[in-house]
Amino acid sequence: MTDLPAAVFWDMDGTLVDTEPYWIAAEHAIVEEAGGVWSDEYAHELVGNDLMVSAQFIRDNSPVDLDPLEIIDRLLERVIVQVREHVPWRPGALELLEALAAESVPSALVTMSWRSLADAVVGALPEGTFAAVITGDEVEHGKPHPEPYLAAARALGVEARECVAIEDSPTGVRSAVGAGVPTLAVPHVVPVPVIAGAVQAPSLRGLTPRDLRTLFDGARRG
Repeated sequence: MTDLPAAVFWDMDGTLVDTEPYWIAAEHAIVEEAGGVWSDEYAHELVGNDLMVSAQFIRDNSPVDLDPLEIIDRLLERVIVQVREHVPWRPGALELLEALAAESVPSALVTMSWRSLADAVVGALPEGTFAAVITGDEVEHGKPHPEPYLAAARALGVEARECVAIEDSPTGVRSAVGAGVPTLAVPHVVPVPVIAGAVQAPSLRGLTPRDLRTLFDGARRG
């Protein structure tokens, strides 16, 4: 049995890049422009969600009366501007990506952000860093549904149970675990409860591809 996972599936916002503050700032701006007040409590409820779910939540809990697609476009526009100015990589993420590539372990990006933002982030990395990119606007069901992770496994031609997912939110962890992917939760903006099939670590800093196998085995036992 190999001591490496067949592939590693990466969440993006909050896991690969620290863009959650960008999203929260964009939500505050859009709501305040409509004459409302947004709270961090509301913002934290949206972490990891499908963007259509988040847009509807904003409509339901603020004076913003835009169509959900217009809300998403305005959020993405603001976040992409900030990402193009500065990509805020999470600690240890780039190093782990490089180590996986050196071991010929493919990585896939599995994000509920839409293709336009994913392309901005992936474009800041060496070509070929991700063997597949699954985005929220290209799946029928977003996280916490398992579809995004099942789509990633199909795209790479691997068995979900032989891979590892890295997530930072309860929504994302439930999506990965529901797809049968042993999952490493690295909580960031919001806490992640204990979920069967997942293990937790405080950071990616210092983790190696073979460390993921150890965590993967722990997740399978869970």
